[in-house]
Amino acid sequence: MELFLVVLVLLLLLAVSQVVQRLLPFIPLPVVQIALGGSVVYLPWDLHIHLEPELFFILFIAPLLFNDGKRTPREELWKLRLPILLLAVGLVFLTVFAGGYAIHAMIPVIPQAAAFALAAILSPTDAVAVSAIASRVHLPQNIHRLLEGESLMNDASGLVAFKFAIAAAVTGTFSIWTASWSFLVISLGGLLLGAVLALAIIWFRVALRRFGIEDVSVHVLIQVLTPFILFYVAEHLGLSGILAAVAGGILHAIEQDRSGFTTIEQKFVSEITWNVILFVMNGLVFVLLGLQIPEILHNIFSNLAYDNFQAIAHVLIIYVMLIALRFLWLALSEWLIKPLGGRSHDWRAIILTSLSGIRGAITLAGAFTIPLVLGSGAPFPERDLMIFLAAGVILVSLIIASIALPLLAGQPDEAEGEGSRREAELRVQKEAIKAANQAVRLAIDETNVHSAAIVISDNDQRLSDIKRTEYDMLSRKARNEEMYLRQLGIAEERRCVQLLREQGEIESEEAAVLENMFRSIEIVISNRFHIFYLLLYSLVNKVVMFFYPAKRRGYDILKAKDRKAFIRMRITTAAYALDRLQGNEACANASINRVCGHYRQMISLLNNRLAAPSPDDVVEEQVQMLRMLSIQAEREALQQQYQQGHIGRQQLSKLQFQVSMHEAEVLDINWGSFLQA
Repeated sequence: MELFLVVLVLLLLLAVSQVVQRLLPFIPLPVVQIALGGSVVYLPWDLHIHLEPELFFILFIAPLLFNDGKRTPREELWKLRLPILLLAVGLVFLTVFAGGYAIHAMIPVIPQAAAFALAAILSPTDAVAVSAIASRVHLPQNIHRLLEGESLMNDASGLVAFKFAIAAAVTGTFSIWTASWSFLVISLGGLLLGAVLALAIIWFRVALRRFGIEDVSVHVLIQVLTPFILFYVAEHLGLSGILAAVAGGILHAIEQDRSGFTTIEQKFVSEITWNVILFVMNGLVFVLLGLQIPEILHNIFSNLAYDNFQAIAHVLIIYVMLIALRFLWLALSEWLIKPLGGRSHDWRAIILTSLSGIRGAITLAGAFTIPLVLGSGAPFPERDLMIFLAAGVILVSLIIASIALPLLAGQPDEAEGEGSRREAELRVQKEAIKAANQAVRLAIDETNVHSAAIVISDNDQRLSDIKRTEYDMLSRKARNEEMYLRQLGIAEERRCVQLLREQGEIESEEAAVLENMFRSIEIVISNRFHIFYLLLYSLVNKVVMFFYPAKRRGYDILKAKDRKAFIRMRITTAAYALDRLQGNEACANASINRVCGHYRQMISLLNNRLAAPSPDDVVEEQVQMLRMLSIQAEREALQQQYQQGHIGRQQLSKLQFQVSMHEAEVLDINWGSFLQA
């Protein structure tokens, strides 16, 4: 039961972190999650989770890096292979040697071998942290890919260097030739083993299908277990489990691109499953990191042997040293191969890449593997201080990157201009609509082929009509003004419904259906604070309906009624709202014209539907369901494009506004779904 409560609290912290980050978008999500993890330790109940490094690596790092290997563009990584290797291997060993000597000189109580070990575990950047911070910053595409490739590869080199430095500290012996040979064997062996095992697992899944075992759940389960298998086998054989997971992810991505045996349904279920897994694991990495921070701080700050201010100063000095080494190495690489920018001496790119060297949970997990005792049986010297320094560098790198990178990166390069930023918006909008169509295609079965064709055709029409619409130029004030007019229109429609009820032209059950529709549209176009009220109202209403089934009977009666009567009512309410809005003088003419144009178009569509034969209820419900699926997929695609740094927050806000307006239009004309109980 205690374990269940711990897991429940951790998952609740993930949910809270998402809410906090939405309300305070300028604070990076990893920082929010670390803060929540650290604060929960001070709650009345005793919640403490000791970080088991081996379990942490296989449970969290393996699937996260496997997924990164699947999703990172292989062609772009291959083009940047030389600068990635220079950062992932060359910079790591420079950091180990230069940083090790500097740490020992600054803190003599840490032996030389232990200082090398601390520098080694501080050398790798964290893939999860880099992705989380880079998603908020408009980094140039080549820098973004360089950071992804570096963080995928440098974990292995850093951990291998750490392993040998710890061995030297424990035993007192070290051989550069043995260490170099072992590094090659462990790294290349991990890559090769991961590729071979991944191919074997892929062939096994192909064999299952040939034997008629096509259960989607079985195939997705095998895919989910793959990174754990790769990591465990590689580590058991003394090879790099991290590189094995990365290689396995790349092989699975190639298999999905080139193989035809993966069904559409399997891809759909696999994508949903991995999205859930990644959401949970990405968040838990930082929450668990935050849970360790209070104890680490307590071990140093409560120990009279350490000067607190001096310990903090050491953290800052080590961080500055790491950034300086990274800057110098990048500057040297710029002279040799120009990996970061198209121009020589692109200092802005070098500075951005230097500050993007964020340390994360891998560093802390590795630091916790420092043994308690030496080979002689004596306590490992300054183990608590080394863990404190590692944790401090992690926090400082996250905080400084969160503040400095947005300021330095800013908006896209001035050379790109306003036109290029709008081109990026259009490109992302097209990709989002294509993703919406793909989601609909994945949902096709033998019962909804016709309905799916309708939705895909509508999206194709939107795709072909994409141009420099007025929405692209709308300011935040104009968007808020349009939302206000849409809400005002709904209020006028409600007034019309009330008048119709008073005149006896509609019944209370019919009015309830219309109110349900109005509320759903209102949720789409409202600001976040009004949405909270509407969602709470909707929740209370559902609870009342659950406990008082008699209130639902009216809906069952409505199912049997002529749906064309509802079209007439909807035309009446829309025409009433249009007439009242046309006389509004509180808003700009452009906003009024857009909203009135929407009502005119809706009335025209409903009149056309009124003249058409009675619709097939089943098809209409399927079309509505697929349209909402399409809209949700479009929203998720926009969020993903934002997280990958292709658009900024202002661009995301504009595009999300367009999707919300489209959803409101869909809800306006697809009234049939609101007749369902």
